[in-house]
Amino acid sequence: MEVELSEAKVQLSTKDKDLQAKDVEIAELKRRLDEQIDRCESLEIDLEAEKVKAIDAEEARAVSTAALNVAQTNYSEAQGIVDTLVSEAEWMRTRGIVLVANSILNAGELDRAVAALTDAARAVGHRGGYLECADHVERMLGQEFDTSHCSVTEQADAALASAENSYDNLSLPIMDLVVSALKKDDWCQRLKAILDPPITVESSDEEAAGDDGGGDDDGDDGEGNEDDDGEKNEDK
Repeated sequence: MEVELSEAKVQLSTKDKDLQAKDVEIAELKRRLDEQIDRCESLEIDLEAEKVKAIDAEEARAVSTAALNVAQTNYSEAQGIVDTLVSEAEWMRTRGIVLVANSILNAGELDRAVAALTDAARAVGHRGGYLECADHVERMLGQEFDTSHCSVTEQADAALASAENSYDNLSLPIMDLVVSALKKDDWCQRLKAILDPPITVESSDEEAAGDDGGGDDDGDDGEGNEDDDGEKNEDK
């Protein structure tokens, strides 16, 4: 009986040791489980943070894409404006300046003003020469020479001054149009319409009428020719 009790005590002691070892293992497993739970929670927090970062990055990408599209649109518009300015400047350099100069030089108002100024200056010169010759004659003959017969009157100087004033204050309608066009944004198109309008040529479609006379080559002279074999010789 005592032996059995002793063996039972030994078994109980062994069981206690096993239970203690199991408790240690369970405690270790709990500790590891807690660590894994903490790690999972930390990973979940990190994951949520990464999701927030991804959302922020997507929003930032969308904003950057929109800004890039706006920048590209602005660049295209600016490039178009630059190309237009370069083209307009080239036209102005190669044709515009010459056309403006020609339009001024060929203006009828300028022709009339120059003609009036030339006539007035010629008249003043004619009267001056006439008076100078009369002065020489007076010196040679020793008597006064009547200058009232000069075809140019004393009003020639006043006429010349008036012609000079008109020339100095000349206003050309073509210049008013050019100056007004240069104040507009589409100045080049306006100048082209004023100085270099497109030339339209009206073409008339004329169809040449041809003679459709057909000759008949199969002419018949009305004479029948018979071969010698077709002739009938009758012996009477």
